[in-house]
Amino acid sequence: MSNKIIRLPEVKGRTGLSTSTIYLHMTKGIFPKAISLGERAVGWLEADIDQWLDERIAASKAVNNG
Repeated sequence: MSNKIIRLPEVKGRTGLSTSTIYLHMTKGIFPKAISLGERAVGWLEADIDQWLDERIAASKAVNNG
């Protein structure tokens, strides 16, 4: 498991989601929680984002094939 922390611009780029959607999904519990890096900085574990993306891809394939 990768312990690399990625910041919001990279998370947005990888997921295609807006900032507000990322935080809304976090609140609903359907997106990985951010890790506090300081008073005004957060990041996400790269492995958590990769897993979330893999789950979305698998779910999409299941719907399209089933």
